[in-house]
Amino acid sequence: MVTATFRFYEELNDFLAPERRNREFACPCARAATTKHMIEALGVPHTEVELVLVNGESVGFERLLKDGDRVAVFPRFEMLDITPMLRVRAQPLRTTHFIADAHMGGLARLLRMAGFDTLYDNNFQDSKIEAIVARDGRILLTRDRELLKRRTITHGCYVHALKPAQQLCEIFGRLDLARSVRPFTLCLECNTALHSIEKKEVLMRIPPFIREHFDYFSTCDTCQRIFWKGSHWQRMLALLDECMAGSQSS
Repeated sequence: MVTATFRFYEELNDFLAPERRNREFACPCARAATTKHMIEALGVPHTEVELVLVNGESVGFERLLKDGDRVAVFPRFEMLDITPMLRVRAQPLRTTHFIADAHMGGLARLLRMAGFDTLYDNNFQDSKIEAIVARDGRILLTRDRELLKRRTITHGCYVHALKPAQQLCEIFGRLDLARSVRPFTLCLECNTALHSIEKKEVLMRIPPFIREHFDYFSTCDTCQRIFWKGSHWQRMLALLDECMAGSQSS
C-alpha cells in the first residue's frame, strides 16, 4: 500500500464523505492505483473533473500514484482558460450535443426547446447509453454517479438539481450554453429539425381559436406535430431568458 494526500475543490466536495470535504486528507491506495481509480473510489465521477495536479504538475487519469503524492482535483473552471494545462481528456468536444438518461426526460425536452440536439429514450439501458456516448461523442446528463464512472464515458455532467427548469439553468451555467442557443428549432418530442409551414396547409389540423389568432407555424416531419407561438411558447421563452441571464451573471 502507498499513501497519498488528496484535496478536492469547489462542487466536487459534494461527492465526498462529510469528514473529507474542503480539507486535505490522507488516503491509502493500492500500489497500482491511478488518479482516476482513486478519484472515483472516493466518490467523484471522472466526468466531473477538469484538472488534476499531482505534486503541482498537471497529469492525466492514467498517472500511477506513489507514496507521499499530493493530489489536487478541480472541477471545470468558469472564469479562467486552463486549456494548455489540461491532461485528463484527449480532446474537447467540437459540438455540444447530449444524451439524457431515463430520469432526465423533462430536461431533455427543455434542451431541445433551446435548440440542443439531445437524445432521450426512457427505455435506454446503461450499456446502450455508454455505447452511444462512445460512438457519437455526446455529453451524458444523469444523476447516476456509477454510470458517469464508466471508463468509455469521457464527457458527462452529474445534474444536481431535481426539477427540469432548475436543471436547465444549471446546465446552462456549467457548460456556458447561452451563446449557442437556437430556440424552437427542434421538435420537443423527436429531436429533429422543425421547418416553417404555410398556414393554409395546416388549417384543418389546428383548433378554430388557433386559426383565428395565429399566422405563423412550424412542423416536424417525423411526428407531424404543428407548433405555434402561444402561451406555452411564451413560458418557455421566459425560462430561457432566466437561464441565460443566470449563466451570464455567474
